Amino acid sequence: MIDNLEYNTEREHLIIPEYGRHMQKMINHAKSVENKEEREKVAKSIIAVMGNLQPHLRDVPDFQHKLWDQLFIMSNFELDVDSPYPKPSKEFLEEHPEPLKYPQNFPKYRFYGNNIKTMIDVANTWEEGELKEALIFTIANHMKKCFLNWNKDTVEDDVIFQHLFELSNGKINLKNTDEDLSDATSLLRTKSKYSSNTNNKKGGHKKNPNRPRKRY
Repeated sequence: MIDNLEYNTEREHLIIPEYGRHMQKMINHAKSVENKEEREKVAKSIIAVMGNLQPHLRDVPDFQHKLWDQLFIMSNFELDVDSPYPKPSKEFLEEHPEPLKYPQNFPKYRFYGNNIKTMIDVANTWEEGELKEALIFTIANHMKKCFLNWNKDTVEDDVIFQHLFELSNGKINLKNTDEDLSDATSLLRTKSKYSSNTNNKKGGHKKNPNRPRKRY
């Protein structure tokens, strides 16, 4: 009795495990049928069983086409039957897709993020005027906030102006401006305000020390 036990590691590899081993055996039997008419009858019966195993996909377009493709795939493309749909190609399925080209950005100041360079490039395309000046100072304040998130110490505006000058390739120069950026305390206060609201939501209502305790 013990000698007849079969382990999954010793069994045939399942190409599509979702259908189970019995379905794989049915397809292997269909490949062994010599008469083509009988082989096609067996193939159609297998398609019917495969459809019953996935009733939730019957409303999906080309459901039968998908079943026939899976039948040929599970037979390792060795089942010689006529299909109402074009037969899939083994070479096409085994073809590897082309690798994706991920953008390789290596910014000098990574704590500003990649989007800040895009914002600076957009600002350089704007015409001179109040709108461009407002955008530049908005970018500078955002850079200062990013700097403070990375380094909790205060930062001088001259440092932000120098970084902005470098990132804009010398096109944006605020070194001689008389205006100051937002105060570091106000920039961090906005962050702490939202973080405190989040903590209150997560922690729920605060306990009232004067509330009498229930005794059970």
